[in-house]
Amino acid sequence: MKFNMDISSIINFLLLAGVIQGFAFNLVTLFIKKKFTKVIVFLNLIVLFISLNNLQRFLTDSNFFSFSFLLKEFQIPWYLFVVPMFYAFTTHFLRIENKVNDFLKPTVFIFVVEIVVRLIFISYVYYEVPDRDRFLIQEYTNIEEIFNLLYSLFLFANAYLLIFRRNKLLEFILSYDDLNWLKWFIGSGSVVIGSWILAVVMWNVFGLDYYDLLRLGSSVWLYWVGYQGFYKYNVVEDRIVLRRTIVSDQALISSPKIKDSSKQDDDFYNEKHQNDFDKIRDHIIKNKLYLEPLLSMEDIADELRMSKSYISKLINSYSDYNFSDFVNSLRVEQAKKFLSNDEFSNYTIVAIGLECGFNSKSTFYSAFKKFTSQTPTTFREQN
Repeated sequence: MKFNMDISSIINFLLLAGVIQGFAFNLVTLFIKKKFTKVIVFLNLIVLFISLNNLQRFLTDSNFFSFSFLLKEFQIPWYLFVVPMFYAFTTHFLRIENKVNDFLKPTVFIFVVEIVVRLIFISYVYYEVPDRDRFLIQEYTNIEEIFNLLYSLFLFANAYLLIFRRNKLLEFILSYDDLNWLKWFIGSGSVVIGSWILAVVMWNVFGLDYYDLLRLGSSVWLYWVGYQGFYKYNVVEDRIVLRRTIVSDQALISSPKIKDSSKQDDDFYNEKHQNDFDKIRDHIIKNKLYLEPLLSMEDIADELRMSKSYISKLINSYSDYNFSDFVNSLRVEQAKKFLSNDEFSNYTIVAIGLECGFNSKSTFYSAFKKFTSQTPTTFREQN
C-alpha cells in the first residue's frame, strides 16, 4: 500500500511539474513570437488543454474539491480537444487547411453537449438519488470517454493519412521540410492511443486503473510535440521568406578566390581551360545551383556537355578546391550575406544554412567554420 502511495505521489508530482512546464511554454511562445499565427495558436492550445486536464486530475486526486459535490464531479473533458488541435496544427503546418475537412466546430459542439449532459446528471444525482450515489455519474463518465476515444481515434487516423498517404497535398511543404519528425510523432502517438485503449478496456472490464501512466506518457509526448513543432514551424517560416529573398535578389555572390593561371607553369593552364572554368563558375553562380542540396558534378556535366573528369580537373586546378568544397564555399558566401544583414537577425541559423544549400545543421556549421574559421553564431555576432 505504501509503495502504491509513493508511486501515485511521484506521478502526481510529475503531472504538476508538467502543468507548470505547459503554462511556461504558453507564456514563452506568446511573448517571443513576432507573429502569432494559427499554427502557433494550435500548438499552444494542444499544450494548454493537456495542462488543464492534468491540473484538474491533480486537484481531484489531492481532494482539493472534496468540499463541493459539484466541483468534485464536474470533470471537464479537456482531453477531448487534444487530438483535434493536433490535427488542426498538422493541416495548418502542412498548409493544406483549405483542402481538408475542419473538425474544430464539431469538437466544440461535442464539448458543450458533454458539459451540459454532465451537469444534468450531477443535478439529478444531487437532488434525486438517495445518498447521492455516484453510479449514474460514473456510468456516464465511462460512456463519455469511450465516445471521446473513438472520436480522437478517427481524427488521429485522418492525421496519419495526411502524412503517409496523401503525398500530392504535401508538395509545397516537402520542399522545406522532410516531415520525418512529424512522421515519428504520428508513429509514437499510435502507441499513446493504444495505451488509452488499453486503459479504457482494463478499467471497464477488469476495474484496474492504468490511467496515471497513460496521462504521464501522453503528457511527455505531447509537450514534446509542442516544443518540436514550435521549433520546426519557425525554421519553415524562416526558410519560406529566405527563399523568396534569394529568388528576388539580383545581386550575385562573390566567387571563391581563383588561382592566377598566368603564374602557373603547367600546360593545363591556358586560355581555353580558363574560359571553360569561368563558364562552369558563372553557370553555378548565375543560376544559383549551389542552393540545391543534391547538386552533383553529373548535373553540371550534363548541362554544360562536359565530362565529369574535365570539370573536376578544371575546378581543382583553377580554384584550388575540389567540387564539393567549391560549391560549399559559394553556399557559405550566401549564408554570410544573411548573417551580416540586420533584417535577418531574428531568423534561425539552421533555416539560413538549409536555404543556402546545406542538408543539415552539422554540415553547415562544419563548412562555415572551414571557410571562415568562425561558427555562424560568432560571425553573426561580430557582423
